[in-house]
Amino acid sequence: MNKDEYLERIKHQGSLEPTLETLQALHEAHLQAVPFENLSIYYGRPIVLREEALFEKIVRRRWGGFCFELNGLFAVLLRELGFDVTLLSASMSHKDGQFGPDIDHLTLQVHLSEDWLADVGNGDSFRKPLKIKEAVEYVEGEPLQQAYRMVRDGAYWIVQRCGSDNIWKPEYRFGMQPHKLADFVARCHYYETSPESHFTHGRMCSLATPEGRITLRDQRLITTVDGKKEERMLESEEECEVILKEQFGIVL
Repeated sequence: MNKDEYLERIKHQGSLEPTLETLQALHEAHLQAVPFENLSIYYGRPIVLREEALFEKIVRRRWGGFCFELNGLFAVLLRELGFDVTLLSASMSHKDGQFGPDIDHLTLQVHLSEDWLADVGNGDSFRKPLKIKEAVEYVEGEPLQQAYRMVRDGAYWIVQRCGSDNIWKPEYRFGMQPHKLADFVARCHYYETSPESHFTHGRMCSLATPEGRITLRDQRLITTVDGKKEERMLESEEECEVILKEQFGIVL
């Protein structure tokens, strides 16, 4: 870990004190600099879930990744800066209201005077960490575009999201059992290789912007600004590669 290289990668020039304000700034900067993407899977490049390999890919080669990679490496940076961080296992919510298996998603618990949930590896999700506490709502976007809260369900915490339809829906649930990065290797391999994995069904690259989000899905470019979405089809693979380079900073 070279924290200076990492901080340059996410364009963070603020305080490095292990405070809530620093955590919030790092979290938002990471989401706007490092894409959530499956390009290694799409282009047949093996994912190595070890810290030195993730640093090489995300910081030095300036690619992105998905939850195991992005949150796995972000935890290393936070610890380097003096934060107390625990890796947690989470289960993604399905459309039928059920949750996936354990070790389905990697998220982070950051211990300050209170505990906070950090997650820079879940695509279009909360921009700043959430307090791990019931009955606290966080609203993002003006006018209201989305809001987040947590509810307790036995041994689990459930992250809920509310959009323009004013309906609270679960994003994922997580337990409080500490984990190591190696615990997620098998699930990472499943997502990387299984025909049942949605990550093996096409190209995806998505990045938060100050005004919204930009996403490439196969050859479809989706741009969201202040809640308004525009889509256009790219004409060739060459144009897709140009978009990846110019909009996401990824050189294949």
